[in-house]
Amino acid sequence: MAKNRAGGTPATVALARAGVAHSLHPYAHEDGTSHYGDEAAAALGVPPGRIFKTLLADLGGELVVAVVPVARQLDLKALAAALGAKKATMADPAAATRSTGYVLGGISPLGQRTRLRTVVDRSAGDFPTVYVSAGRRGLQVELAPDDLARMTGAVTAAIGH
Repeated sequence: MAKNRAGGTPATVALARAGVAHSLHPYAHEDGTSHYGDEAAAALGVPPGRIFKTLLADLGGELVVAVVPVARQLDLKALAAALGAKKATMADPAAATRSTGYVLGGISPLGQRTRLRTVVDRSAGDFPTVYVSAGRRGLQVELAPDDLARMTGAVTAAIGH
């Protein structure tokens, strides 16, 4: 993969500044689509287990990031346990956009406005590279799972089911 030095989103800028090898994969986003990860998988011809969605959860007043495969659902109990909390609920969408600086369907785990504790599903390690949102609808970034974890300060745990 070539390094992308172009500007763009906060996610791509952060990757370029850190010198992380990555590649961008744009696709045509259809207005009205609410299953953004499924749309990306179909448009790019990538298995849904290799494309990861970025979700925000609330641990009793603390927002956290969960990165799980599009093909799976977030296990809120497992997420809470991975971060030493009793309970997790899905974050309010408005709070998620305010905290990250991204729009729903384009939230990247990279380059967020406020750095939040992050958990990446353990299955990311099954692939040499994974895809996550590059910070806008219709754009995915492909990078090594270890680079994703390092750039986000993530822990890995089985949080998808």
